[in-house]
Amino acid sequence: QVQLVESGGGLVQAGGSLRLSCAASGRTFSRYGMGWLRQAPGKERDIVSAVSWSGSSTYYADSVKGRFTISRDNAKNTVYLQMNSLKPEDTAIYYCAASRGPLATTPSGYSYWGQGTQVTVSS
Repeated sequence: QVQLVESGGGLVQAGGSLRLSCAASGRTFSRYGMGWLRQAPGKERDIVSAVSWSGSSTYYADSVKGRFTISRDNAKNTVYLQMNSLKPEDTAIYYCAASRGPLATTPSGYSYWGQGTQVTVSS
């Protein structure tokens, strides 16, 4: 299995940027697809972005396309989410997750989860 530890959440003004990091432990990290998901108050957890184990394939929710970038560094066992042009509606708890499949686009596709990190965007 893989253990995930997130960092980088916090408070930022609208239009600002933030980078989330997820440090993973596990010998087979490079063979997991990775994703970032979020849950806003009163809403269901939903996919934000995903990246295949090799980094060659990515997925973005329409709401973040063009603003967020997912990447991974398998040598460092770390996945990142660069968030630019942040909006108040991006406010949510963000979760890093690992999937057995190459590119999961729904929460049910993920097997391992981080603890979540709060991102708050003020207007």
